[in-house]
Amino acid sequence: MEILGTTLRICVEDLEAAVPFYERLAGSRAMRHQQGGVSVAAVGCFLLMSGPKADLDVLRKVAATIAVADVEQTGQVLAASGAAVIAGPVATPAGRTLVAIHPDGSVFEYADRLGASA
Repeated sequence: MEILGTTLRICVEDLEAAVPFYERLAGSRAMRHQQGGVSVAAVGCFLLMSGPKADLDVLRKVAATIAVADVEQTGQVLAASGAAVIAGPVATPAGRTLVAIHPDGSVFEYADRLGASA
């Protein structure tokens, strides 16, 4: 399992108001998409999310998104190490993701770029 980086997950009330600040901070433009009822903007190492409270309450339980080379391989390593994969792998506009609970109860999303259309 190769970890490539980490994305900080930030739930915001007003995505349109938040994006310019994070674009200036990261020095890059936001990549946007919708995931269900949640609007998402990826800006550098930040993943901004805005939407219904119930959706955001679930998303807040995930500590961070960890970029990996291959989600399938990561799922195998996680399971062999005692973690439980609770969602995925599923395809997204940026690649594939899975969500796992570590033995200590921490919840993380793992993402790769395999199969991404971008």
